[in-house]
Amino acid sequence: MGLIKDIYSVAFYEKFGQAVAEVHPTFDKHKFIEAIYEGDFGQKEWKDRMKHTTVVLHQFMPQNFPEAISLLDKIIENLKKNSFTDSNLAFIFFADYIEMYGLDDFKTSTKAFVSITQFISCEFAVRPFILKYKEEMTDEMTKWSLHENHHVRRLASEGSRSRLPWAMAIPYLKKDPASILPILENLKNDPSEYVRRSVANNLNDIVKDNPQIVLKIARNWKGHSKETDGIIKHGCRTLLKQGHPEILSHYGLESTNIELSSFEIKTPIVKIGDYLQFHFHLNNKNNEPKTIRLEYAVHYRKAKGHLAKKVFRISEKIYLPNETIKVERNQSFKIITTRVFHTGKHQLSIIINGTESETLDFELIE
Repeated sequence: MGLIKDIYSVAFYEKFGQAVAEVHPTFDKHKFIEAIYEGDFGQKEWKDRMKHTTVVLHQFMPQNFPEAISLLDKIIENLKKNSFTDSNLAFIFFADYIEMYGLDDFKTSTKAFVSITQFISCEFAVRPFILKYKEEMTDEMTKWSLHENHHVRRLASEGSRSRLPWAMAIPYLKKDPASILPILENLKNDPSEYVRRSVANNLNDIVKDNPQIVLKIARNWKGHSKETDGIIKHGCRTLLKQGHPEILSHYGLESTNIELSSFEIKTPIVKIGDYLQFHFHLNNKNNEPKTIRLEYAVHYRKAKGHLAKKVFRISEKIYLPNETIKVERNQSFKIITTRVFHTGKHQLSIIINGTESETLDFELIE
């Protein structure tokens, strides 16, 4: 598998340039490609290549923004006609074009978002508009949430996330998300799983700053439909991992008469690059079936010597009365880019319906 930046290849620009030339008679494909590869293009990473493509394309487009957007729509239609949509991610510079050159033209830009997001998602590009046109953008996104196209409806939810990863921050939504709650309300029964998952992710963002708001939504939406219940469950995943009492109660997850036994770490000394191995028994000692959400927590040693907990899910299912099971797990300590391992004492615990067991120690060595 190649690097993501390599989607911007000579072959890509040749095909894209041809598609532009077919609808833009004064467009010079060869000069466009020369301009793309001027300077240090080979050293640029994916995002820089994308931004560079936006800037170069702008040099060959009408300088009047509404005219440029009209032309972008024609280019996209031609790309679709020629089935040149294998890697839509490459075309994120269309959304970036609106962000870079349309911020002072609200009306044209919001119309462009509606059309272009149906080809390539625009959730990153809408962020500066939300900051600059707070109320106006909220009104627009509320309209989008009722749009016939599921990509547009998703943009209403995904673009308004308070903590959208890798995106520009929206501080006022972290502080108070009230203005976007009608958007989520409109989408809670959406027929598209793509949209519903975005709603859940939006709720999970809100949970991190305003958990009581999401708990109230969970109470109001409970039992509305199977799909809405699924949104709540996924949207409350952070609260579930935290063992929040109200959300555990919401799902009937209580740990009375559920017994943990024979909890043992089979590899008390683990080398970086190897696996922590552990097992335990679980017994539902109740006289009725119980839903049990089963997780474990690794308390990682950090650079300053303190421990930081990360929760991993095992399962969530119904256990019959007096049913006993044995659970075995391996937790990887292979080197990855998203976590730095530090040698020394670590800890492991089992979490049953939000209730954490006593911890067991293990040593991580080089």
